[in-house]
Amino acid sequence: MGLLSFKDVGIDLGTANILVAIKGKGIVYDEPSVIAINRKKEQVIAIGNEAKEMIGKTPDGIEAVRPLKDGVIADYTATGLLLKEILTRVCKKYAIGRPRVVVGVPSGITEVEERAVEEAILRSGAKEVYLIEEPMSAAIGASIDIAEPSGNIVIDIGGGTTEVAVISLGGIVVSESIRIAGDELTEDIIEYVRRELNLAVGEQTAEQIKTKIGCALPLMTEITLKVKGRDLTTGLPREEVLSSTQTEIAMRESIWKIVDTIKTALEKTPPELSSDIMEKGIILTGGGALIKNLDKLLSIETGMPVFIAENPLECVVKGTEKTLENIEKLRNILVNSQKRRS
Repeated sequence: MGLLSFKDVGIDLGTANILVAIKGKGIVYDEPSVIAINRKKEQVIAIGNEAKEMIGKTPDGIEAVRPLKDGVIADYTATGLLLKEILTRVCKKYAIGRPRVVVGVPSGITEVEERAVEEAILRSGAKEVYLIEEPMSAAIGASIDIAEPSGNIVIDIGGGTTEVAVISLGGIVVSESIRIAGDELTEDIIEYVRRELNLAVGEQTAEQIKTKIGCALPLMTEITLKVKGRDLTTGLPREEVLSSTQTEIAMRESIWKIVDTIKTALEKTPPELSSDIMEKGIILTGGGALIKNLDKLLSIETGMPVFIAENPLECVVKGTEKTLENIEKLRNILVNSQKRRS
């Protein structure tokens, strides 16, 4: 066995979090997709959780950024530095040479965006790069038998994109992708608090609101959260109490856009597969799957049972790891089955 079994690395290159798995070892890295850099020197100051703590607090010359937007690379330099740092740490810790890498990417990705991801990972020290569409990877990670001749529908709600895919016989039959997901919902909360409460809150505060009291339908028992921010009139710090009903109103428009995207995919689904889906239901993956009552709303709107995958945040990266274990068998599902060598 030696080091050979640890030569392969799977990456979920998420807008909100980057997860890394090593074949046969499981998830070895799971931190926010944030990097703090000294732009003048192109020097990495911090990555992940440490860098996230610096957002909005950095002095001149140092910038804490999220280099991925809507599931793709928005800041090429920062993404390259972040990936290089992550892969260096992982490869050093687990004594890996130049690994073969499988990366989950949005299904709506363009060829230019595809190449940007490949090049960034090859420059980070990978030997070969394969891309897999996130909903396919999420389906594999959620233990769905993608090869069977019947329909399965997976909805992966990440940080930057919501991906809807109907899968049958090892391929995606119907696919819809919308660049509205967790980040957009966070923005909705920031905007709502600003507009309705005259309070400026940061991204991290809005994210906490979304995680703790965010819901897609009103809760049976309303919950509240104390929120600290800056009064937009006086400029002084102020505390407000926000309710789950208010967050539901704040996120409503974006959530309905996601619902409409799912309905569009269902309308395009061949009748033979629709009956399978009716029977099996919808599988929800990604961080968005954890928004309270989203499964209920989707069930009401589609008339189908909706199930949240086990550990929905980990489905895409687990799918990349499982793909590495069966790469020859699953080669046809990879976006770029050609080997790209640096």
